[in-house]
Amino acid sequence: MDFGLSEEQDLLQQTIKGLVEGECPPVRVREIFESDTGFDETLWKGMVEMGLAGLAIPDAYGGAGLEILDLALAAETLGEGAAPGPFLGHALAGLAIAWAGSDAQKQKWLPKLATGDVLASIALAEGEGAWQPEAWTLGGDTLTGAKRFVPYAGQADLLVVGTAGGGFALVERGASGLAIEPYPGVDRTRRLGDVRFEATPCEALPGTDQAERLRDTALVLLAADALGGASRCVAMSVDYAKTREQFGVTIGHFQALKHQLVDMAVSVEPARALVWYAAHAQDHVPDDASHAAAVAKAHVTDRFMQVARDAVEAHGGIGFTWECDVQIWFKRAMFDRAMFGAPSFHRERAAATW
Repeated sequence: MDFGLSEEQDLLQQTIKGLVEGECPPVRVREIFESDTGFDETLWKGMVEMGLAGLAIPDAYGGAGLEILDLALAAETLGEGAAPGPFLGHALAGLAIAWAGSDAQKQKWLPKLATGDVLASIALAEGEGAWQPEAWTLGGDTLTGAKRFVPYAGQADLLVVGTAGGGFALVERGASGLAIEPYPGVDRTRRLGDVRFEATPCEALPGTDQAERLRDTALVLLAADALGGASRCVAMSVDYAKTREQFGVTIGHFQALKHQLVDMAVSVEPARALVWYAAHAQDHVPDDASHAAAVAKAHVTDRFMQVARDAVEAHGGIGFTWECDVQIWFKRAMFDRAMFGAPSFHRERAAATW
């Protein structure tokens, strides 16, 4: 049995990698990183034209109709390049509408999401990080309250808001009582905002049993991003070891650094199967999907954080500076680890469902 990727999946990753390397090399990532909004319309347009905006949206609504594994492969490649942009929130918002929306809601919104004519995001967390569906409290014909850590809240045309009982509601940009304040997150390649609602009109999605499925998919996409980012940290450290010289030789000749680089590599590569299986399980192994997603998120985002620390050390004194590109992936690791709950929380969830 072949447990590898298909030719189409390999091509998907290669194509995305080509776009990111061509349109958003580290020097461009830095420019977007330091900008006011962290949003590059040209880069997002390129992603949309490639089909990333509608990758998992059903083909009946103009999307590619692919699976969560394909979405995760895209997230992995974007993470490897630290590509800025609203991919995560937009993809999850599209899935929420596809899974929980009425026929009319799907017909209205999904084609626009697939073409990028509408930029969507998700608003789920409350308080200091109550991500889980059972903790959501907003509800009713209008929404009053707040959501936190909303990806690209300031740029989104449409918000999918998590409501009490594990439901979703749609709120359009400019709705009355809607206020958005940028959140000063550490990862400036993926901007967040805090959203407040004051008797804000909304449109409920009729499906009320898809919240946990969406949560698990979000965990998989974060784990996939972390896998790509950790792989890039290893590659950057190896490249640096091959070029930086001390005492007349490249530092890659020093045994201690060799051991550190090997430890970094062997902690990352086995995680690939963990992420790919968790993504596959979302569509094909429903009984194991939630457990696999929790394990992948907990383990891989932790590995990314450690490998990013190791990469800083491998770069020596320059690794701690703003000028070193490692800091971009280090901050991305912090985002992946914290978003949708810390690893310790998801380890407890995984243990409870073992």
